[in-house]
Amino acid sequence: MSISKHPVNPWRGSPDGYDDLKKFDVPTLILHGDDDQVVPIGAAALASSKLVKNATLTVYAGAPHGLTETHKEQLNADLLAFLKA
Repeated sequence: MSISKHPVNPWRGSPDGYDDLKKFDVPTLILHGDDDQVVPIGAAALASSKLVKNATLTVYAGAPHGLTETHKEQLNADLLAFLKA
């Protein structure tokens, strides 16, 4: 059995997917916890928010990778506010 040294990429563009993010042309909400130990914020949300036009970045202080569960009240409020704007 062989194990790839490269992670599976859900995007089809560049190997890291960043080229695809540059193509977004709608307002986009990017949410991330600053204590995410699985996907570092710098490599994900901070980088993505610089590439996506009309991106709104919301960072949850102290939030882990599972912020949809741990911060669901705030996340739902932020999502509704974004959709109403």
